[in-house]
Formats: sequence, structure tokens, C-alpha cells
Amino acid sequence: MDAKARKKISKFASLVLRHRPEVAGLRLDAEGWVDVDDFLRGCAKAGHPLTRAQLEEAVATNDKKRFAFSEDGAKIRASQGHSVEVELGYRPAPPPDRLFHGTVDAALPAIRREGLRKMKRHHVHLSFDRPTAERVATRRGPPRILEVRAAQMHADGHAFFVSDNGVWLTETVPVAYVDFPDDTLP
Repeated sequence: MDAKARKKISKFASLVLRHRPEVAGLRLDAEGWVDVDDFLRGCAKAGHPLTRAQLEEAVATNDKKRFAFSEDGAKIRASQGHSVEVELGYRPAPPPDRLFHGTVDAALPAIRREGLRKMKRHHVHLSFDRPTAERVATRRGPPRILEVRAAQMHADGHAFFVSDNGVWLTETVPVAYVDFPDDTLP
């Protein structure tokens, strides 16, 4: 299967497993899981037919590891980024000293006023390293990388979680913990 086909599967799976399961006639359980066979049937009914092998390849080759199979392989879910209510069961974890957030120029004024907010998601998403943050931001325009003083936030009582695919999650990042690059000043 080529990269274009894998990307198409990933986009539709993201829609169904993170935002709108009803598009495929599905209902996620409390932890975001859905039976793989039901998922495949739902995809076909929604005009996006695929095989179990194609799904497994798309999940295994996804560079962001957006999806996970249950240990027995019977269920699938998105690793994070949901706009529907789910409880992913991630335990609090102490973050590294610094984490990174990729954004674009248009978002900077709001971030300077309000810090990083989760918007329609369950958490703010942060990257372990600068290159990952750059990849995330690039899809919306030229990236601006912000550094978050995560260890200080944690010491001040903010909870952090890390998803199965290594994305760091927190409720909000107050502006006091965000370091802006010099070239983003007005």
C-alpha cells in the first residue's frame, strides 16, 4: 500500500476514533476502544472499505503512532487528541525539564495572552523534542516552536500525562511557563 492510501486511512480513522464515531455508525467505549471488526464494517458502510491487513499496516507505519490496538488485537483506539469524551487511563508522570509546542504565527497573540489551551481537545499536546513539534506545526504553516518549562509547572502542581505514542498531555499551560523565541516578538 502506498503512502497516499495509508494517509487516507489515517485521516478517516482519526475522524472516527477521535471526533465522530457516528460517521461509521460506531460508539466508542468509555476508554475510546471499538471492536476492530465493527470498525472495519463501519468504514465500509461509510464508503471507506479496508481490510484488516491494510488497517494494521496503516497503524504500524503511522509516524505519529496515532492509533493503538488492544493487547489481544481485538480493539483499536486513538492514542490521544479526542474531542469526544473518553478516559484514556493515562497515569500522571513527571515530565522532562522542557517540552515543546509547535504553532504558527496567527496563534501567537492568543498564546501570549492566555497561554496554551486545550481548545476542543481533552488536553494540550506537547512534544518531547523540537523536531517533533516542528513536524506537528508544519501542517498549518511555517512553524514557531515554543518551549514549555514543564518541570517547573509540575513542581507548581500541574499534572502531566504521557500517551502511548509519547505525546505529553496537560490541561493547560499558563503563559508564565511558555518561552517564546525572540523572533516571535511583535
